[in-house]
Amino acid sequence: MSETLQTIPAGHGRALHLAAGRTVRLVNTHGTQVVDCWAWNAADLAEHMSMEASRVWTQRLNPLVGDSFVTTRRRPILTVVEDTSPGVHDTFMAACDCHRYRVLGVEGYHRNCLDNMYEGLAELGLEPPVPILASFNVFMNIAVQPDGRTLLTGPTPCRPGDSISLRAEMDCVVAFSACPQDIVPIQGGAANTPRDAHFEVIDADFSSVPAFPAWVPARR
Repeated sequence: MSETLQTIPAGHGRALHLAAGRTVRLVNTHGTQVVDCWAWNAADLAEHMSMEASRVWTQRLNPLVGDSFVTTRRRPILTVVEDTSPGVHDTFMAACDCHRYRVLGVEGYHRNCLDNMYEGLAELGLEPPVPILASFNVFMNIAVQPDGRTLLTGPTPCRPGDSISLRAEMDCVVAFSACPQDIVPIQGGAANTPRDAHFEVIDADFSSVPAFPAWVPARR
């Protein structure tokens, strides 16, 4: 069972309420789109999903099925329960904003993921207390190079219809942005053109995919 497939228009943002235990499936409809993702505790928007804390929790730069994202209070909020994509995602890069596009030489306003986050939440009558640049960049291809220091930004390797499914570990609000980036060649194929993506809330049973516990170093 699933709810109606919802469109995230190219270059725009959408948001949804997601009850604990339910799962949202994000679909890379055209196989070329990067989608930024944020989440908040539905009862307190001051508590939000944190990439910094999540990397400590999982000890990974790129999540696997069973990995949880945690909040600024170190509590699980979303868990990856299914991933049909090549598994290439990013937790490093900041969401694009108007300042980023000025650095890239854009004059005037350019749509951006940070504003899209606000756009999606506004449709639900919500406003986050602080801007959040540290998004989970779904389908984004950022690779650590052999020197262990340098990052390589490349186009997404996703195929049409690839998806990732995220289970809510608490009642939360989730926002998505179909990234408007059309200057740096991370998406959109040869034309570098942002495309629509889609999401749906599903009732599939992912009880066989338990969340991994927090990483704790071995005691000496």
